[in-house]
Amino acid sequence: MARKKGELIYKIYRAFSYGLSPMINLHLRWRKFRGLEHPKRWTERFGRPSLPRPAGPLVWFHAVSLGEGMAAIPVIKCCLTRRPDVTVLMTSTTLSAFEVIKKELPANVIYQFAPVDAPAAVEAFLGYWKPNAIILIESELWPNLIIGAAKEGIALALLNARMSAKSFRYWSLPVVLPLAAFMLSKFSLIVPLSNKQAIQFQLLQAPPLVINFSGDLKYAVEDTTLAGDNGLEELQEQLKHRKVWMASSLHRGEDKIMLRVHKALKEIYPDMLTIIVPRHLEVGQEIVLELQRKGISVALRSRSDKLSLGTETYVVDTLGELRELYRLTPIAVIGGSFLPGLAGHNISEAAVAGCAVLTGHYLGHFNHMVQEMQRLNPSSVLQVSGDMLVEALIELFSDAELLETRRAAAKQAYHALSNGVVENMWRLVQFHILDKSVPM
Repeated sequence: MARKKGELIYKIYRAFSYGLSPMINLHLRWRKFRGLEHPKRWTERFGRPSLPRPAGPLVWFHAVSLGEGMAAIPVIKCCLTRRPDVTVLMTSTTLSAFEVIKKELPANVIYQFAPVDAPAAVEAFLGYWKPNAIILIESELWPNLIIGAAKEGIALALLNARMSAKSFRYWSLPVVLPLAAFMLSKFSLIVPLSNKQAIQFQLLQAPPLVINFSGDLKYAVEDTTLAGDNGLEELQEQLKHRKVWMASSLHRGEDKIMLRVHKALKEIYPDMLTIIVPRHLEVGQEIVLELQRKGISVALRSRSDKLSLGTETYVVDTLGELRELYRLTPIAVIGGSFLPGLAGHNISEAAVAGCAVLTGHYLGHFNHMVQEMQRLNPSSVLQVSGDMLVEALIELFSDAELLETRRAAAKQAYHALSNGVVENMWRLVQFHILDKSVPM
């Protein structure tokens, strides 16, 4: 009875999404006009390929945006190493993710934009690429894609599976719960981010036997060194004898908090430099204008500006360099966490670089990561409100021993939690997905 109800609701969803297809088409054209879609490859969103499909088995990895895409890359590399007979297709949705991820992927990975969840786009995409398996990252539950793939006999996995409290409330509504259960019944493997997430998926009636645990793929960030050809080594040399802190992944509104902090610290440490890394480039433009309006000297990463003794702020208005930039600073304040409605960002990139890690209290599902690190070492992550940030930074600047303790604690906690994550995830994918859909 429940299955039939789920099928009925899906038929309604499918008809509704089919009827909306002309509006979706117009919406994508409008996004292209605004520069939010790729100017040449935006039609891939309709399932139209831009590259040929190689012969042989193919596994499709999909991540909506940058964070999820970066989490998928270690598993993709493992797949290419362990199964060289398999072609890997990677898709993402956002243009910003595309520009960064394409530089990080191995050269033999096919990279496309993901189709919208409209029947014609999904059918065109599946019909052309004919994947043997689909591996979705985190929270990508799209009915036409999932049920359409299942009808074609394509194996489905959901890695780092999670959903926000808002999404869980939505999928739990009596009118849509049968659809959620119907979709989740199509998966051969679900690897939740935490015990809490596993319970949520079980409450949405995911089959218990497909739920397995591995660890958080967002710990699987690769340690980086500064590249000599991008100017960061020179920048590091210029910062050797200055007090430095970084405010990264800032959202609109958080910049005002960080500028207040900068002003207060500058009175105590006149030679201090604040590195500002906005989450979105348009926010970076707003920050630069505000700094100039307040008479605060600013250097821009995009212009390759040189630092002088009078430079007070360094705004990174480029994409894809955050992991390297963490190596320039002993202190990282992770944004997306200081205002209500925000949901945090990945702190492991700062931890592996050896930064003392500070974050706010609005963390969303990243609260799980913070709690795990603090459980291993209470000094690994410091949670503060925007009002207490100045005091916390003064304490770190004035106590070299405390600063080194927090830096070492963050790195130690990261290494403990990242150990074996990719290998464990690969074993689950191999056993539950590839051994059955792409046998050796």
